[in-house]
Amino acid sequence: MRDLAFIGFLVALFGLGFRRPFVFVLTYVYIDIVSPQRLTYYLLNSVPISLIAAGLAVLAWAVVDNKADSRFAPRQGLILLLLIYCGITTRTADFPVEAAEKWEWVWKNLAFAVFLPLTLRTKLRIEALLLFMVLSASSIVIVGGIKTLASGGGYGELNLMVSNNSGLYEGSIISAVAISLIPIVLWFAKNGTVYVPDWRVKLFCFALVFACLLIPVGTSARTGLLCIGLLAVLMLREVKRRMFYLGGIALLGLVAVPFLPSAFSERMGTIKTYKADESASTRLAVWQWTWDYAKDHPFGGGFEAYRQNRIRYDTVHVAGEGASTTVKRSLTVDKSRAYHSSYFEMLGEQGYFGLALWLLINAIGVIRMEVLRRRYRSGDLAWAGSLAGALQHAQLIYLLGGAFVGIAFQSFLYMLLGAQIGLDTYLKRRASETSWQPMRRQRPVPATA
Repeated sequence: MRDLAFIGFLVALFGLGFRRPFVFVLTYVYIDIVSPQRLTYYLLNSVPISLIAAGLAVLAWAVVDNKADSRFAPRQGLILLLLIYCGITTRTADFPVEAAEKWEWVWKNLAFAVFLPLTLRTKLRIEALLLFMVLSASSIVIVGGIKTLASGGGYGELNLMVSNNSGLYEGSIISAVAISLIPIVLWFAKNGTVYVPDWRVKLFCFALVFACLLIPVGTSARTGLLCIGLLAVLMLREVKRRMFYLGGIALLGLVAVPFLPSAFSERMGTIKTYKADESASTRLAVWQWTWDYAKDHPFGGGFEAYRQNRIRYDTVHVAGEGASTTVKRSLTVDKSRAYHSSYFEMLGEQGYFGLALWLLINAIGVIRMEVLRRRYRSGDLAWAGSLAGALQHAQLIYLLGGAFVGIAFQSFLYMLLGAQIGLDTYLKRRASETSWQPMRRQRPVPATA
């Protein structure tokens, strides 16, 4: 029955796409985020629904869509350059078979990121894209929030509908994505037009924000806690009564602590004692190995280059206090450990050039959204300034989460970048239309006696 429900929903989306071609883009977004083929038992597993949706989206845009307002932004060119460069490093990868497997989904994410802004010609389309991103991710977040309330969760124990712990269904990744969604959800609660923000919409938005905050608790992901801290700091830019806001945050923290599950509290406590935590020590050792590897391989080793690492590190356990304190060191030897960082993922796989290009793409996004946020603080386009701020905050939170988990090529980031580029080009077009006025021919003024 669950298979039939997914199939029925997808058939409805594809059917709407033939009536409104932009829906094919939204269908691809839904498929890419939710991965319904992973949630079904057999009916969707053998059908390349993602490829079909992408093909129909491109074909519909090329044949039917009005391309008069489409613009190719410089950042799309940089993403295209990154796509070409990754293709080159894949051909020369240290592990060609494994690299080819990762390339199969990376090139699709990058190519779609280049294509996506071309379709975002109107405010409605930009909002619809973000709405599908939020609702698609919320199908995972809400399930995780309910299970957290019911069982408390735990590191590696929160089942998010699938047993395959990858993509947005991995604990640290969904924690970073869930918190990065919150600024966009709050924007919908105030400025949405697809669903007018009445009391029902606002209630759903605030409930979804609560579910997003529960995800780091349920997954016991330290990445999520850091993302919540950054979100709290970024919100200071938006609130009017900052002292009242800070007091509310402190009070909420004091009230929430007694209700937090012990598994979450113990996991967060390892942030202070990272030298005794094997996971944290492994990451530091892998980062050091990647840094040394890049010195000898400045152009990277291609996808999955981490498989050749061999690391040795000491974990330090401190017991007792004062004069009775004892320190115990344990040597650990490991190999083929993943990067656990988007920045070191780019450095190890794509080298200095790939890392610099990826950082440039993201830095331009942060700067451009800040420009738009300040430029459109008031007036008829105040919604755009507020949205630019929300997209900027979402990106910054995602990039912080990316410091501790390898999500440099996850599609959510590139959809976010696509929305930024679409908003930027839309506002540029609006500005050029309002600034250009046809010159009227002036009649000669008759001379007076």
